[in-house]
Amino acid sequence: MSQQSPNGQTSTPVSGVDDGAHRRLRPRPLVQPPVDPAYATAFGRPDGVPGAFASRDVPVSQLQSAPPPPESLVTAFGRQGSQELLQRPPQPTSDPDPDIDPVFWGDKPAGDPWRDPASGAVIGPPAVGEEPPGEPERKPGPGPQLSVPELLFGRRVKPTALAMLLTVALVLGAVGGLVGWLIGRAGNPLTDSTVTLAEVSPGKERPAGSISDIAKRVTPSVVSIEFKGANVAGVGSGVVIDAGGYILTNDHVVAPAAQDSSAKLSAVFTDGTRAQARVVGRDPKTDLAVIKVEVTNPTVLQFGNSDELQVGDGVIAIGSPLQLSNTVTEGIVSALHRPVTAAGENGGPQVTYDAIQTDAAINPGNSGGALVDSRGALIGINSSIRTETGGSVGLGFAISGNQARKISQELIRSGQVKHADMNINVKSVSAETSEGAQVQNVPAGGAAAAAGIQEGDVITKVGNRMVRNAAELVVAVREHEIGETVQVVLARQGRELKLDVTLKSD
Repeated sequence: MSQQSPNGQTSTPVSGVDDGAHRRLRPRPLVQPPVDPAYATAFGRPDGVPGAFASRDVPVSQLQSAPPPPESLVTAFGRQGSQELLQRPPQPTSDPDPDIDPVFWGDKPAGDPWRDPASGAVIGPPAVGEEPPGEPERKPGPGPQLSVPELLFGRRVKPTALAMLLTVALVLGAVGGLVGWLIGRAGNPLTDSTVTLAEVSPGKERPAGSISDIAKRVTPSVVSIEFKGANVAGVGSGVVIDAGGYILTNDHVVAPAAQDSSAKLSAVFTDGTRAQARVVGRDPKTDLAVIKVEVTNPTVLQFGNSDELQVGDGVIAIGSPLQLSNTVTEGIVSALHRPVTAAGENGGPQVTYDAIQTDAAINPGNSGGALVDSRGALIGINSSIRTETGGSVGLGFAISGNQARKISQELIRSGQVKHADMNINVKSVSAETSEGAQVQNVPAGGAAAAAGIQEGDVITKVGNRMVRNAAELVVAVREHEIGETVQVVLARQGRELKLDVTLKSD
């Protein structure tokens, strides 16, 4: 179709692009770069195939294959010893399955659902075929196992080579050990592995009367006393003083158990034997008590004469300090006739006794234990310590053995003890020229009132014992018997008087 221009001329339209000035341009020539022959060989269409899909009647032989690869690539990546290629040419197809429709149309749906989108979904048989009937199921057996050479070296090794390898390893190990031993000996000239220290064949000499000998004989007679109740518990010590099972101890050791009905009291011997104990008698004024256990043939500790002691004599303390049973400490007699006063248990009467002072270590738990002399005789019952730190500082006190023997015998016989008393109240006083116990009160009907002692008198001596304070007056009077008449020296208004006082019971 022609068009008429504005000037009346006709022109034939030309296919092209408008350049913006209403002028038509011719199409640009199609640029087709040259094709690499190698690419054309690899990706080009076979001969006789004009389009993207080849017809079925094109023989396979007409397909072109790629040029042979270079020699270097064949050597590096090709199969060694085989001429078979990884990329095999397609094989001719077998006869088609008659059950599959060759076309997309027909009287029935196509057998292959991938060829007929309108066909129904069909679940085919399993990929693995079924075992023939009658044959048992076969289980795969274990594969071949690797030998030791294969496991260690990855391939088989001759036995002779393996034996030689082991021999070489042993020789090298032996040589290395010998070299190390020689270097070790040469590295430290101060050591010598051939030295054997000599041993003395005779045993240690322990003469009779040594600390070890005394401890061996005395320890079995010292027991640990334990009490445990609903509200109380504690550990102390005690001494077996009679074959009937009587044990002497401190009153403050058994007082909590005696005052608490739920508490159980028991004695533990050095061999581990534990026996239930019962309280025989108590004397709170002297801090002594006796308990009894049912045992057979116990080791008994014999009393010594504490009046024969002198300052400096060796003594041994045995007990259970800090719950450490069978503890032995050694010391000397630091002082004799040291009056000791302590508060009574739970508001009870004041405790006062004539004590032996010792520097043998005594700690809580030693109370009620034995203080023995160099012969192993009982000369005191460990009772208290004096300290400002709470621990032992070398000031321990034991009730004298003679007093303990007297009181324990009375407790075993009658269950109670009565002491001699002057029936007066005193306090300690000290003047420039003298010191003693000043009388504060003289109850009527007492021994002091009957002897004529008056309030304000200062007692300085009872019998043969000097009195320097109130505690010493108590222990001096208790050294005598009830009903005994004793001479008392006192000071009254600057004059010294001597009066005979017949002591009465407390």
